[in-house]
Amino acid sequence: MRPVSARLAIDSSREEVFALLIDLSVRPAFMDHIASGYGLLREQPVGVGAGARFKLDHAGGWLDSVIVESDPPHRLVERGHGGRLNRVPNVMEWVLTDTPGPSGCEVTVTFWTEPATLFDRLTDMRNSERRLRRGLRRALERLRDLAESGEPPSRVGIAGGDRLAPI
Repeated sequence: MRPVSARLAIDSSREEVFALLIDLSVRPAFMDHIASGYGLLREQPVGVGAGARFKLDHAGGWLDSVIVESDPPHRLVERGHGGRLNRVPNVMEWVLTDTPGPSGCEVTVTFWTEPATLFDRLTDMRNSERRLRRGLRRALERLRDLAESGEPPSRVGIAGGDRLAPI
């Protein structure tokens, strides 16, 4: 799939928005309309190495995504695999830039896949880039609402994680 991007201005600082993006346990709060079955891959959901598995409806099935690069508060890159037999590499990049206003930023999200085989390319062409672009745009709108509200976001937990408070 060719790169699919969406861009939106958010009236919150880059640092606040970046904190929401780098914490994968917050993602369902603004992406659950295009990503279902969301689960964390490890107990620590923040920073490089944090990962999640989810079904991205507009990109052809289940995907794994792991944060591989972090340049706070400017850029975040996730890589993973998805598709049939989990063999199609994918990349999601989040770029945050300052806006001319006093306290705001512009967020750009780009998603693409890198199918290697003919079968994977044909399956990839079947997926709608337009629907994915609309879904990413809606995710950014929900991220904006979450960041500008100032309320703590809802988070997902990991099955089997420590549920007892420290003594």
